Amino acid sequence: MSREYPRYPLVGVGAIVIKDNKILLVRRGAEPNRGKWSIPGGMVEAGEDPKDAVLRELMEETGIVGRVLGLFGIYQYVELDAKGRVKYHFLLMDYLVDPISGEPRASSDALEANFFSLSETLNLDLTDTARQLVQDLLSSGPKPCGGGMIKYPST
Repeated sequence: MSREYPRYPLVGVGAIVIKDNKILLVRRGAEPNRGKWSIPGGMVEAGEDPKDAVLRELMEETGIVGRVLGLFGIYQYVELDAKGRVKYHFLLMDYLVDPISGEPRASSDALEANFFSLSETLNLDLTDTARQLVQDLLSSGPKPCGGGMIKYPST
């Protein structure tokens, strides 16, 4: 199924990696939101456990090996095109991941990878879902069932 104009929402995962009070972010190399900062992550493959998917995506995008600590929240991203059609629709399961080894290096579809303090991340050009996630982290926890982000076309 195509990521653009999907028939159903697509399932993705994100890795929330915090080390020395800093969060790992990647600058996206693909649409949607190319060039914006977000947590490392990607799509769950058919038959793949989401916990395995988040560790695979973390390794592919940043070279960091991790261990899943637990689910932090579920977020939604919906982007509509100029005609009001759903261009992108993702359900994103974001997991807390303990980094075991490796230093961040951008690879796969990430342009950059680096650790940032939570407060300084709010000054970065973040994806909408990453901004909501950071705000949830700063306010000591997720919102029930995560936040919902719907991006409407600009007029």
